[in-house]
Amino acid sequence: GPGATIGGMCATRCSGSLAVRYGTMRDNVINLQAVLPDGDVVKTGSRARKSAAGYDLTRLIIGSEGTLGVITEVTLRLQKLPSHSVVAMCNFQTVKDAADVAIATMHSGIQVSRVELLDEVQIRAINMANGKSLPEVPTLMFEFIGTEAYALEQTLLVQKIAAEHHGSDFVFVEEPNAKEELWKIRKEALWAGFAMKPDHEAMITDVCVPLSRLAECISVSKQLLDASPLTCLVIAHAGDGNFHTIILFDPTQEEERREAERLNHFMVHTALSMEGTCTGEHGVGTGKMKYLEKELGMESLRTMKRIKAALDPNNIMNPGKLIPPHVCI
Repeated sequence: GPGATIGGMCATRCSGSLAVRYGTMRDNVINLQAVLPDGDVVKTGSRARKSAAGYDLTRLIIGSEGTLGVITEVTLRLQKLPSHSVVAMCNFQTVKDAADVAIATMHSGIQVSRVELLDEVQIRAINMANGKSLPEVPTLMFEFIGTEAYALEQTLLVQKIAAEHHGSDFVFVEEPNAKEELWKIRKEALWAGFAMKPDHEAMITDVCVPLSRLAECISVSKQLLDASPLTCLVIAHAGDGNFHTIILFDPTQEEERREAERLNHFMVHTALSMEGTCTGEHGVGTGKMKYLEKELGMESLRTMKRIKAALDPNNIMNPGKLIPPHVCI
């Protein structure tokens, strides 16, 4: 997104809409260089495509959120640009139907590069912000890549899957300007939400569950979100079980802030009860640190604390982040 840097993306182990095909940042870094708390400079690997040499220090640093060192160089895996792509869009009666199509598509083995879900509130925000007249119903967006014939074949297969799950208004485009215009709907989602409530702040949260539990998790969460007095917009990287909620609240009203925190808390515990995670891509930082013990267990947290103590005994690298303060070794 705007303002993202490669080093920051490595530090938070982030990902985005293309992760369903290309993986997260963790999967696209070959090696990196970092300055450790004692001033030593470490390079974590070679440029070989694979290696079994020693501990995987690259993955240790990725996602450490600045608690183990400062990333100074990154060697990235390059991906070939596809020769052709198709962007498709389809409407659904319920968010569960949309999520079920995303699940069925992934389980079918169809090679999609993006599967994005937007709920009816998000579509309403896009209409208000951009003067569009899209049907205000749960919507799926897809991107298919490959040769022209292959991308079109995959598109038609997904169209059939969508029809079996009450999908309607399935459209697809191949012309560059038309594709860009469709993707603007997704790319401008956050700003559309702010335009809906310009005097509000947003609590942006996400969770991730096994793909087979995505429809259930979104449906359960949506029941609470829709019942809340706050405006809540749902966007999902539906191809890998990751969904976000933008919770808009008035920062001058403490009860609205508490309500936003309550909704976030419910989403996290719902995801954890389904063997999911409190965050799919935004990092833990401080806001979700309190959920790590429930998700990972105390032994895992103690192991993290031992690593932190060994590399940063003076606790000078982002103290207070990532590892809950009550963890002892």
